[in-house]
Amino acid sequence: MGKPTGFLEFDRELPKKRPVEERVHDYKEIESAHSEDDSRQQAARCMDCGIPFCHNGCPLGNIIPEFNDAVYDNNWGLAYEILASTNNYPEFTGRICPAPCEASCVLGINKPPVAIEFIEKSIAEKAFEMDLVKPRIPKKRTGKTVAVIGSGPAGMAASSQLNQAGHTVTLFERADQIGGLLRYGIPDFKLEKRIIDRRLAVMEQEGIEFRTNVEIGKTIKADELLRDFDAIVLAVGSTVPRDLKIEGRSLKGVHFAMEFLSQQNKRVANRPVEKDHQGQEYVHEELWATGKNVVVIGGGDTGSDCVGTSNRHGAKSITQIELLPMPPHERDTSTPWPNWPMMLRTSTSHEEGADRKWSLNTKAFVGDEEGNLKALKIVQLDWQMNAETGRLSMQEVPGTEQEIPCELALLAAGFLNPQQEGLLNDLGLEYDDRGNIKANKYQSTTNEKVFAAGDCRRGQSLVVWAISEGREAARAVDEYLMGESFLEAKSVSMLTPQFANV
Repeated sequence: MGKPTGFLEFDRELPKKRPVEERVHDYKEIESAHSEDDSRQQAARCMDCGIPFCHNGCPLGNIIPEFNDAVYDNNWGLAYEILASTNNYPEFTGRICPAPCEASCVLGINKPPVAIEFIEKSIAEKAFEMDLVKPRIPKKRTGKTVAVIGSGPAGMAASSQLNQAGHTVTLFERADQIGGLLRYGIPDFKLEKRIIDRRLAVMEQEGIEFRTNVEIGKTIKADELLRDFDAIVLAVGSTVPRDLKIEGRSLKGVHFAMEFLSQQNKRVANRPVEKDHQGQEYVHEELWATGKNVVVIGGGDTGSDCVGTSNRHGAKSITQIELLPMPPHERDTSTPWPNWPMMLRTSTSHEEGADRKWSLNTKAFVGDEEGNLKALKIVQLDWQMNAETGRLSMQEVPGTEQEIPCELALLAAGFLNPQQEGLLNDLGLEYDDRGNIKANKYQSTTNEKVFAAGDCRRGQSLVVWAISEGREAARAVDEYLMGESFLEAKSVSMLTPQFANV
């Protein structure tokens, strides 16, 4: 490495965040701009560790030590070339990835790991600043046409890779703008949408056609799609939310988290909010947390995004509740290095203010005489390890049932599977036992022209996994169309089992 003693000389440091009292009044990104000197110093912490486990921790197989070395040498062109060879969108993952690579960093065994995510973002931003991100226009076209359905990170990655192979690609999106979850699921204070638009401009120059407000199955029939394209890539995501079907579910004030988040993203973009991110008309009023007691049900990233958005709305109080027990503050012995650690994580939204509670079950939504939500009935849970099964089991703690005030309840308990009605059923697809598209090496088991990538195939996961899935599916399509493929890709089978569901 450029500085073999760097990990001994420098501590891990991340970009400064804007003060809470400032940032809760806008939707601009929270972290300050990167500094070249800071980036080089953090890159210098990368060890000459012999076996870089960060490669396996990253679903994309990013060549991390090499781009760290290039950053330390102030060779930003080489750093971006290395990073872009495995990651189509480092400007996204450098902002919103939980960085499983850092959890596998060898330095992280006994010291804070290398700040890989920060370095990745620094490389991407420096590359745009230096005009290194140029359209890669194929020298010749194959004459083959591919339709990619769904413009989230999986669909975008698949489109980009297939276009590089010389195929003519059309990317379809049923919402009014390209971006999928990146556009209407992730708040701007984590990912400003100009970052997406900047990348889309490059993709458009490369020859990819974008078609929005098109719902395949309605605007275009499935049989038309099969007739007009040589291959189809389904990247429609996992969009059926996990519901909480308990007493009072129909009360006014109980909503899915994504409805709440997508509305706000549209407001920030000065877009009308009468339709959600899936193109479906709302049956509810506009959702605001202003002056309300907000309860977010679900302890994951989506729930955290609801907390941050509610803070910016000016909620009266915000409580985030989780069914499972509170994770440990440090890496648990059940997930030793280099596994993804089971531990408590505090987001920037939590730093802005929220009351977090664990081991709570929601028993009922309580309403007033006019059908409006006024409270949640909850109960404390006791979790015990079952010696026979090795699994945790829960039971309610007698005498702990109580009501907490709530005028807005946001369900952030994850997603079950892709929407099967319409396109997927029209294509005659098979589903696995979780309701996801059944595929063999990304190729549908029912129609050889149809491929699947991202959450609709593997289940709800991370943006970095979606990009990896899109790249892998593109390689499979290219092999199907041409008999071979020269696209870069990393087989999921190369990952060790502990990372398979990160």
